[in-house]
Amino acid sequence: MVFTRFVEIGRVALINTGSDAGKLCVIVDVIDQRRALVDCPSTNVKRQAMNLANVSLTTFVLPNLSHSVRSKKVRQVFDSEKILEKWNETAWAKKLLTRTTRRNLTDFDRFKVKRAKQKRARLISGEVKKRRRPSKQ
Repeated sequence: MVFTRFVEIGRVALINTGSDAGKLCVIVDVIDQRRALVDCPSTNVKRQAMNLANVSLTTFVLPNLSHSVRSKKVRQVFDSEKILEKWNETAWAKKLLTRTTRRNLTDFDRFKVKRAKQKRARLISGEVKKRRRPSKQ
């Protein structure tokens, strides 16, 4: 399998650790093989040097960004490309959203989910039993 996500200027990345975890950022400049300068005023990520081990590269790339571009230009391109809307439609973002909602469930919410699963399983097994039985006519 060939790599398709490269560390490049304009690449949108997801921050995995730290105070900005779960936010999108844009690589504005590459410092060295381990660090990059990231910025994204649209998601309230301040311009900072970030270790590449702490970010995950996405498939989105902002076009026509030069290195060390100002935050205003990053915001304009980020918003004009509608990256947040595109991100929210991806399976990756949906999986992260379900993970956080599951993590924030209360005890009663977990109980309701368990009961709904049991009810669904009963309906499915009932239908399977009906179809397995030979029809007696």
